[in-house]
Amino acid sequence: MSQEKANINLTNWDIVGINPNDKNWTSGDIFSFWASNIQSLIGFSLIASLYLVYDLNIIIVLVSCLLAGVLVAIFANLIGEPSQKYGLPFPVVLRSSFGVSGARYIGMLRAIVGIFMFGVQTFFISKSIGYLIRILIFNIDNSVLEGEIFLIFLMGMDLIDWFSFVTALIIQFYLFKQGQNFIKFIINFSAWFVYTGLAVFIIILAGENSKEIISAFKLSIRTENLISRENLLALASITGTLFAFFSIVILNIGDFSRYVKNISENSKGNFLLIVNLIIFSFTSVFIVLGADIVMAKKFLEVEQLLTNPTDIIGKIDNTYLTVIAILFILVSSCSTNLIANYIPAQNGLLNFLPKSLDKSSAGLLIIILGLIFGGLWLPVLSQSGALSIIDTIGSFFGPIAGVIIADYYLIKNKEYVSKDIFSNLKSGSYFYSSGWQIKGVYSMFIGFIFAASTIWNIELRFLQSFAWLIGALISYVIYYLMASD
Repeated sequence: MSQEKANINLTNWDIVGINPNDKNWTSGDIFSFWASNIQSLIGFSLIASLYLVYDLNIIIVLVSCLLAGVLVAIFANLIGEPSQKYGLPFPVVLRSSFGVSGARYIGMLRAIVGIFMFGVQTFFISKSIGYLIRILIFNIDNSVLEGEIFLIFLMGMDLIDWFSFVTALIIQFYLFKQGQNFIKFIINFSAWFVYTGLAVFIIILAGENSKEIISAFKLSIRTENLISRENLLALASITGTLFAFFSIVILNIGDFSRYVKNISENSKGNFLLIVNLIIFSFTSVFIVLGADIVMAKKFLEVEQLLTNPTDIIGKIDNTYLTVIAILFILVSSCSTNLIANYIPAQNGLLNFLPKSLDKSSAGLLIIILGLIFGGLWLPVLSQSGALSIIDTIGSFFGPIAGVIIADYYLIKNKEYVSKDIFSNLKSGSYFYSSGWQIKGVYSMFIGFIFAASTIWNIELRFLQSFAWLIGALISYVIYYLMASD
């Protein structure tokens, strides 16, 4: 009888398999998913800075975008297929390769990172809300965007900052607790809203400067000595950096591919990431070059090209442009927070405590912890090395992916025993040894050692962008060798 009760405790209606009739996502929705992931302050700054670091050689950056996009799409397809086929979220898929008990704790690694980053990302989202309040209500000059000049009250934030932070948490909780159809709406709305906004921003920014911007853009297209050692090293570095940017989302792609109609639609949507990267890449460099030209005409000197959107907005000092830009930053940042942090954390918590939590209570827990992490970010966490700890935890993600891929494609031959995926009975296919697949755990830890060494070992730091891939490959091979006996 106790075994039967344990069996029930693994089931939660929020993480069970999706009915095939409810799978209504298409390749277009996955396109929007990837667009929403890259359309963020971090994404813009990353891609824009790549042009700057590599002397604005557009060809090198664009080829890197293509290579990174292909790599991300391949892994997203591999990891997302079991979720699409069986309608299961990422933490439940883990039960096959790590055991029904092991999956609870390993899935929580992704949830911990998601909760932490949700709080930190919400802190930065709240800054945009604070800027709007100061500019629209109090008519404070746009130069506030360039630095922290506000009166400090509590933990580095004043009353407006705290109001904005709590408001951001409440808005996200309300929006994100809706069903999957509304989540799909948010992702699609954000993707096209932001792309439209970026186009409007470029038009306003260019104005009478379009010819100069286009000329500057053409100058950055250089073909001389294209196949050189220096350019090939740059190509590898940028490809690794872009892949690393998406790597955190690749692992939990199943949380979203479970809603896709079929494998074909899922694959097409993932490969459309390449289109997203190219569009966003061109947009980023146009804005960076355009802003530099506009600022030069206004006799505003900057030491180097600005790649942070808030720095650009603050320097240009156009209230209308500022409000438009901040609105789009808000939408894109919220959508990114949903995809990369909230949903993975929510599903991880539901899988960890399936009997105790539902979507609403798990979401509320994320909000409470997000309040703590976000509130502590400025005075404590940003100075304490917390990001290094999170990066170290993230070193598990590649190895976890490697184990999942080897287990599903090589060991299980793409077949799960559906009735056992929620079973805690000793006779269940995924009970293994007291609920743990020890071979999966060993493989993951060995891959983790190699991946984490690129963070811990200074001499291996040049491989850090490829840590996810290194960990995935090593764990893939080891798990196959151990589990195929």
